[in-house]
Amino acid sequence: GRKLNFTIDNGRIHNVSLGQGQEVVAEQALELAATEGHWVILQNIHLVARWLRTLEKMLEQHSLGSHANYRVFMSAEPAPSPDSHIIPQGLLENAIKITNEPPTGMHANLHKALDLFTQDTLEMCSKETEFKCVLFALCYFHAVVAERRKFGTQGWNRSYPFNNGDLTISINVLYNYLEANPKVPWDDLRYLFGEIMYGGHITDDWDRRLCRTYLAEYIHEEMLEGEVYLAPGFLIPPSLDYKGYHQYIEENLPPESPYLYGLHPNAEIGVLTDTSDRLFRTVLEMQPKESDAAGGSDVSREEKAILDEIIERLPEPFNMGEMIAKAVDKTPYIVVALQECERMNILTHEIRRSLKELDLGLKGELTITSDMEELANALFYDSVPERWTRYAYPSLLSLGAWYADLLLRIRELEVWTMDFVLPASVWLAGFFNPQSFLTAIMQSMARKNQWPLDKMCLSVEVTRKNREEITAPTREGSYVHGLFMEGARWDVPSGALAEVRLKELTSMMPVILIRAVPMDRLDTKNVYECPVYKTRMRGPTYVWTFNLKTKEKAAKWILAAAALLLEI
Repeated sequence: GRKLNFTIDNGRIHNVSLGQGQEVVAEQALELAATEGHWVILQNIHLVARWLRTLEKMLEQHSLGSHANYRVFMSAEPAPSPDSHIIPQGLLENAIKITNEPPTGMHANLHKALDLFTQDTLEMCSKETEFKCVLFALCYFHAVVAERRKFGTQGWNRSYPFNNGDLTISINVLYNYLEANPKVPWDDLRYLFGEIMYGGHITDDWDRRLCRTYLAEYIHEEMLEGEVYLAPGFLIPPSLDYKGYHQYIEENLPPESPYLYGLHPNAEIGVLTDTSDRLFRTVLEMQPKESDAAGGSDVSREEKAILDEIIERLPEPFNMGEMIAKAVDKTPYIVVALQECERMNILTHEIRRSLKELDLGLKGELTITSDMEELANALFYDSVPERWTRYAYPSLLSLGAWYADLLLRIRELEVWTMDFVLPASVWLAGFFNPQSFLTAIMQSMARKNQWPLDKMCLSVEVTRKNREEITAPTREGSYVHGLFMEGARWDVPSGALAEVRLKELTSMMPVILIRAVPMDRLDTKNVYECPVYKTRMRGPTYVWTFNLKTKEKAAKWILAAAALLLEI
């Protein structure tokens, strides 16, 4: 603009930041600019979704007969998902589009983080060695937390908008604290960075722990001696100048790999597999379902076959009245069994009802509604219908696998409720609400030993046995099976966590003995507090925390995102 004599000062650029009530201002600016040949900058057009149609019409009108120098620049943030695109197609088609994507990979991110500073920044502090050392470690930390997002839920349970401002503010805080204190306040600095500057974005407790652990590994007193590795093979650099740091990164940073983030290469395999699955699923959904009239009937024939098979294999609902009468003694375990049967009845009722309705629709006896159409599409694409998931448990399985899993869950409940004797080993993943069963273990042991329930916790002991080797239930607590480990594996001979094997994304855990103990008796030495999740979605599917024995530092498993999963 300056080159062509267009500036805000001489009134030839109109800069409008859109938001509530700014539409009128923007319209006046567009009208004036079209006749006078000015430039208009409209910022954040995604905030005024309803006005975008008007904007599209105005630009269309001005495309003919307006001044030759008239230009319009628009900015918007990218939509988080394909469904939330709101910018009209006409605007997108007629515009020249420029995207500003964040850098990818550790090299680019680390250089970009350093680019926020200059040689003057490095020299501004009186404690120059300490300042430079922590500044470089913070740049590395910033690059790691930003780029770790690409590993999906193994990176962070939820996605956070970490930005350059977090890093620049952290450096200001670092400068102020170093100037104000005779000694470096390591704990204060880690707390400020991990709980406030970066931690301010974080809403999940496990993610907060991860953030704290990174800072504890990267920023501590030993780093001043220069013997601290930020990643395998990447030492903290000595005191250099600004160009020297960029050069150090070029020469010493190992090639891009999950090891730079403390993760195992399997994490990358998992993410790439999910991405390719999504790609193929999208391609499948874009295929035309009906090529001609005959093709259309084929589709409904295929859906009809799936529909008939599901209804045919669906067992009868549990007779709740009969079961309640049979369960004389309402122990915590029996209450859990009854609750699970009740929830299973609600789910199977909805499956039966919606499929019979669709069946009548396909025969032509009922008008096909949008709900029926969604159900038919889900059957066709082998995905679990949204109307069923409302009443079900979190699951990432396709319809075929999900239904087989559902029948197994019903079978487990049938066996358990036949005489209400707790199975020798309980399939923890078979519950709608696994927490209720784990709480029942605590309740029954609290009643038996007359311990206060709020002062109790679960103690976890991983046995050396498989499901088949357990023939009788334990006297106290319960054996559970069917858990999988992601990010680490359980080494049976040493009875501790071990490095995961390459290409083995998840490994089966042996049977686990769960007992309840008073909190003060719980062994917390050499353990990793391992979160248990229902699915690989992690985050909202959290169930409980199991303390697992480890011979290495717990920090290794925190950075590797080691967790137990109930379903894979």
